[in-house]
Amino acid sequence: MLQPMFWLVLAAIHAIPALALFRPATLTTLYGVAADSPLFLLMQHRAALFLAVFAACVWAAFIPEGRKLAVIVVGISMLSFLSLYWTAGSPAPLRRIAMVDLAGLPVLAGVAWLAFRP
Repeated sequence: MLQPMFWLVLAAIHAIPALALFRPATLTTLYGVAADSPLFLLMQHRAALFLAVFAACVWAAFIPEGRKLAVIVVGISMLSFLSLYWTAGSPAPLRRIAMVDLAGLPVLAGVAWLAFRP
């Protein structure tokens, strides 16, 4: 019964960046990207990808057959960001995002273990 709740926690982690797809001003608030910047469109696309990660988490919460793929999708999202963040010298403006992803790693590890156990 806890596994769906853990998946919903992971969905919540990805919900706010996904909302930027529907409320683009959030991109300026979260990442400091101005609406007239060429990067704004790229960040909107990133929000769409976060919506896909969010959907995978919600799907995995209720459809056990989707959990292995969801672990891979969420793992790529969270681990790649953390790796890039540390490689870039841990930029201060992105610290909160890194801390949220870091806090979500034990939850991800738990659902990964449950999804892939024999």
